[in-house]
Amino acid sequence: MSIPKAEVAPPANGNSLPRHRRTYSIGELARMFEVTPRTIRFYEQEGLLAPERRGQTRIYHEKDRVRLKLTLRGKRLGFSLAEIREVIEMYDAMPDGNARQLKRLLEILADKRSNMERQLEDIRLMQRELDDVEMRAREVLERLAQP
Repeated sequence: MSIPKAEVAPPANGNSLPRHRRTYSIGELARMFEVTPRTIRFYEQEGLLAPERRGQTRIYHEKDRVRLKLTLRGKRLGFSLAEIREVIEMYDAMPDGNARQLKRLLEILADKRSNMERQLEDIRLMQRELDDVEMRAREVLERLAQP
């Protein structure tokens, strides 16, 4: 979940001044990531996004787009909002955030993997129990069907 630094392309006219940075509306981000504006506002309330405000209008920058992408990816991987926030804030707060961020990310991933392995073993055990119950039920049903 490393946050890439935003790149600013040089203007086409060859001047060394950076081109105007891309901004996004809440609707654009919602369409881009196939989420609702309400989801984006929720992540903003949770402190994961910090758009610029112009009156009632939210103006999202590249940093917000990347944070939203990472948040959604983290959620798909089973990260809690607190874990996502921790990794993102660590990156923002520390000059050497990449190394610390990656170490913490590895800790979180190891924990997730361990939990998933336990869940997988629980599922396998449940499958065996279901197979056993099914086999017994079929045997009883066969005996009942015999004259």
